[in-house]
Amino acid sequence: MGCTRQIAYNEWLDLLEVLISYMCSSPARDFWGYGPHSPNPQWPNNARVAVSFVLNLEEGAELTLSAGDERNESVYEVISETQGVPNLAMESHFEYGSRIGFWRVLDLFDRYGIKATMNVCGRAVETSPWMALEPVKRGHELCCHGYRWEPLVYMKEPQERENIRRTVRAIEQASGVSPVGWQTKASSTPNTRRLLLEHGGFLYDSDAYNDELPYFVEVSGKPHLVLPYSFDTNDMRFTNTETFRLAQDFSTYLIDSFNWLYQEGENSPRMMTVGLHTRIIGRPGRIWALQQFLEHIQAHERVWIARRDQIARHWYEMFG
Repeated sequence: MGCTRQIAYNEWLDLLEVLISYMCSSPARDFWGYGPHSPNPQWPNNARVAVSFVLNLEEGAELTLSAGDERNESVYEVISETQGVPNLAMESHFEYGSRIGFWRVLDLFDRYGIKATMNVCGRAVETSPWMALEPVKRGHELCCHGYRWEPLVYMKEPQERENIRRTVRAIEQASGVSPVGWQTKASSTPNTRRLLLEHGGFLYDSDAYNDELPYFVEVSGKPHLVLPYSFDTNDMRFTNTETFRLAQDFSTYLIDSFNWLYQEGENSPRMMTVGLHTRIIGRPGRIWALQQFLEHIQAHERVWIARRDQIARHWYEMFG
């Protein structure tokens, strides 16, 4: 006979408070965007496409009972949740990302002269400070990716405020660099952008998936820049949905996406984001896909491969 977990009264109150916050502060949805007349971003070197590589550094920040978290992460090379005791298999899968994949991807970037944005979880670099120091040495950007690798969607405002502060502090202490970007795992809250402005120092966030160009939104009466992210040109689809099974599935999809944007970019330049994870693309059977894509785009002229902070600063110069 099955057993259904009872939700405590105080948990209901917390959920109710979050729901009221959403009802009172969720921004109006924008289905129009730029419409049929996108602005010309005038990328450097008259590029048709600005390509942004984002490498997610989450190892050590995944939820695990051994770190005192409330549960174990259930998504890694498989989808399986171990309850009540630490999941040593899951922990080992994440460790592969920091032990092997991290170095393999960074070395490949170096070989092709790629400067990328690192989405960094605070607890990950508290555990392994070299995961912040090494990318900075190689010319990459560090972007906040939350303290733990978790959505913020159910967080109340004081908890989320502390999450932002703690993440920034961890990155600064590990690297000596102050991050200027933010991206939440999955869904943010209606308060996130206001809290980012309240904290100060942020140029942009990537908590949207709705465009192929940056855009400004008004937050507390001030312009705030959004650089949309992408879940389709993303190696996570090797694991979550198994949309990509072979390396060539991923490289083909990336190349097809780039070719279409490059074609459109003659008249309407765009931005393409490629999302990567050390424990996923860093595997020997998958890294080939990234290499094939790098060779493909570097065979084209009028392509700007840029960190997200560089794209943000360019947008402010053009439209800010």
